[in-house]
Amino acid sequence: MGNTEDLFSRDINKLEGQQGLESLRLKNLNRIYWNNTTPALYEEIIRRREGIISHLGPMVVRTGAYTGRSPNDKFIVKEPKTEKKIWWGAVNRPFEKSEFQQLWLRLQAYLQGKDIFVQDCYIGTDPVFQIPLRVITEFAWHSLFARNMFVRIRDFEELRNHKPEFTIIDLPNFKAIPELDGTQSEAFIIVNLEEKLILIGGTSYAGEIKKSAFTVMNFLLPEEDVLPMHCSANIGRSGDTALFFGLSGTGKTTLSADPDRALIGDDEHGWSKDGIFNFEGGCYAKVIRLSEEAEPQIFGTTRRFGTILENVAIDIYTRRKDFNDSSLTENTRASYPITHLDNIVEDGKGGHPRNIVFLTADAFGVLPPISRLTPEQAMYQFLLGYTAKVAGTERGITEPEATFSTCFGAPFMPQNPAVYARLLGDKISKHKVTPWLVNTGWIGGPYGTGERISIKYTRALLNSALEGNLENVAYETDPVFGLQVPRSCTGVPSEILMPRNTWKDKNAYDIQARKLAESFRENFREYEDSVDAAVVQAGPNL
Repeated sequence: MGNTEDLFSRDINKLEGQQGLESLRLKNLNRIYWNNTTPALYEEIIRRREGIISHLGPMVVRTGAYTGRSPNDKFIVKEPKTEKKIWWGAVNRPFEKSEFQQLWLRLQAYLQGKDIFVQDCYIGTDPVFQIPLRVITEFAWHSLFARNMFVRIRDFEELRNHKPEFTIIDLPNFKAIPELDGTQSEAFIIVNLEEKLILIGGTSYAGEIKKSAFTVMNFLLPEEDVLPMHCSANIGRSGDTALFFGLSGTGKTTLSADPDRALIGDDEHGWSKDGIFNFEGGCYAKVIRLSEEAEPQIFGTTRRFGTILENVAIDIYTRRKDFNDSSLTENTRASYPITHLDNIVEDGKGGHPRNIVFLTADAFGVLPPISRLTPEQAMYQFLLGYTAKVAGTERGITEPEATFSTCFGAPFMPQNPAVYARLLGDKISKHKVTPWLVNTGWIGGPYGTGERISIKYTRALLNSALEGNLENVAYETDPVFGLQVPRSCTGVPSEILMPRNTWKDKNAYDIQARKLAESFRENFREYEDSVDAAVVQAGPNL
């Protein structure tokens, strides 16, 4: 029998990068785990009691008090080189350089004597625009998250020669002191574009790691004439690329994971002169009330080794998951490498899109299930980023409430939204893209009175649009929103296509439609001075 101690300890740091941690002034560290593989990270997660292995192999973890992003705790360091390009405000909050340096010194002191995990990887699948990244974490499972979500380096020699351009340091157990550190709370996510350094602390929610990296991409890429987008993307059998924009709850991940279309990615992409490319190497899907029947591909990933399940309920004896249990949070998540899915585009790239789909879950029940947009209307909807919250989703919400997130991803867009909108409009016109607005919300009345449109009908409408079957049908103009609505679609009752027809009380529909239209106009006012008049006029007709 061989020496097992020798087996377990041999070449433990064979994947250490030639560029070490000296430039970060990290000293007196204990053990550094360089680029550990998934099985090695599993061993550390279990040894450190950070998670438990569930039935069939996924790792189940808890994120503690923070079960989602903390937008009020995110900052960008204000410095001369970039401050004029940042869209400062409630989303992009400034952080003083002096306070950043003081906090960074405290973090360096905190790390002395501690173990850390390092993952070297890339953001972006296109070699022309990808950014070399280093993620340093104190949790083994956060290192696995980074390994899942970013683009892996599979060649050992390339890994050893990796030279990170940006570094993320993620320390959930380090709690900020607001009075000392200038933060809002114990949690912080601070992006320093000048020093190419991102500091995260006080929160165990792993999503902050990837979203902070995307903030960097969203700042840098417009300078290269690349449009960064918070969207999913897939490719049909004829080679046609489609993009899906939508806020949480609109069906972006579900509808892009189509068995008849290969997935490029489910969350963040760039649109360059050569086409579409994924920022990620993995997916981060919501799994609350996940079922094998409705979402078989995503469900399959929750039965795979290497998947991380955040805040998913589990029977501690059988180790089986309960996706219907929302006792910890509605925001239960699965992080997995995209290779866990069968039908994917392996290089993470596609051609210029033929169709763009803006998804909204309209809880007021007034937007059509599908409508075709002009380029100006597409820019208008892109800047609005509309969906609606329904009663019960958040404390204090008792009736539908309109929600707007510019560019369908305001928390991650550092530049003025007009920068991204102009890029979108230019690319739509240049590549003759057809934009669509798809309502996955309510028909026949608002939430509580009407009913949510069947996903069967939504898929039929979407497939008809993507396959070109709606090109030659008759259209009708919505009198309030000015949208072009098809009068027929195979597999969908024609009476539901114009939502007013589905309401028993037509006067109530008119009141509700005007209310939402006024909300659109009110929320678009802040963009009116930075876009062409044609885009302003593409809004509702009041």
